[in-house]
Amino acid sequence: MKLIHLSDLHIGKRVNEFSMLEDQEYILNEIIHVIQDEKPEGVILAGDIYDKSVPSAEAVQLFDDFLTQLSERKLSVFVISGNHDSAERMAFGGRLMKTSGVYMAPVFNGRVNPIELNDSTGDINIYMLPFIKPVYVKRYYPEVQIETHNDAVKTVIGSMKIDTNKRNILICHQFVTGAVCCESEELSIGGLDNVDAGLFDDFDYVALGHIHGPQKIIRETVRYAGTPLKYSFSEIRHKKSLTVIEMGVKSDITVRTVELIPKRDMREIKGSYLEITARDYYKNMNTDNYMHITLTDEEDIPDAVSRLRVIYPNIMKLDYDNKRTRSSTVISGNHQIDRKSPLELFQEFYEKQNNQEMSEEQRQYTSQLIENIWEEEA
Repeated sequence: MKLIHLSDLHIGKRVNEFSMLEDQEYILNEIIHVIQDEKPEGVILAGDIYDKSVPSAEAVQLFDDFLTQLSERKLSVFVISGNHDSAERMAFGGRLMKTSGVYMAPVFNGRVNPIELNDSTGDINIYMLPFIKPVYVKRYYPEVQIETHNDAVKTVIGSMKIDTNKRNILICHQFVTGAVCCESEELSIGGLDNVDAGLFDDFDYVALGHIHGPQKIIRETVRYAGTPLKYSFSEIRHKKSLTVIEMGVKSDITVRTVELIPKRDMREIKGSYLEITARDYYKNMNTDNYMHITLTDEEDIPDAVSRLRVIYPNIMKLDYDNKRTRSSTVISGNHQIDRKSPLELFQEFYEKQNNQEMSEEQRQYTSQLIENIWEEEA
């Protein structure tokens, strides 16, 4: 049996105030093309379908279109809610959709009953565990001491009647200890949300969601699919992909990835304003990419973002790297303030703020400005 593992679509997400809906529609269509080529029997969506618990109408419509295309191809589709989703909203209509082969994980009620699939080699049990917190689990297991996410997941998995003679898949949305993270993920301080990968030993494959970089945890068959798009510049070196799982008899599992190429990538460039606006610099570059630009000019460029967007229309972030920004000087009070002229005080302030001395032209301009102010006050 062949399955596709996806996660963390974050439909409706905005990155640096840019709506990603157009990019998400594009990449979901690319995923459909991969599915047409791979011809799997099922698709796994391991949580964080939406970016908000109350998604926009446009986000819901996009996911509805995607689910419909999957259902039309007679695929079994398995969807759990993540920490960004509303479990109640995700579960709505689940019993009706099941008749179309779309299985939506119900709101956690203390039990996780498997969905059984069959192929020529036997049964495959798929356990769908939506994102849970200790407080979700305590109410159903009051006799168990549950303080951490690890306690919660351990308790729930312990209650599953897993037949280890059969092939078993767990779909789960948690932070597993050892996963490599990036800035766009929401994790608890101090590792309280860590889950031990050893809890998954009875499962032949664990389809994880929550972490944005595709990766294995300890073994090849415990995997994060990662996001299909880059959602922060900390992900700039990620190669986004979907995961293909092919299961033969028990323990005969192969895992591979298929790279996903976005409509617009994320890129970082650095240089002076004149350098990066020179035709020779950008002529072979996809200037429609989402850009993080760092200018090295010592003086700020007036209206830099608007001017740069003539060439790079999708600037998400603009920084400066110069003597001023590299300075860590703390500007404090001066106990000799009464003994210094206004020009001397301003020069000291400028030097501490910008980590360099004023030019002669700046000094003359400031001196004249101070004189004019004093004349007006007199």
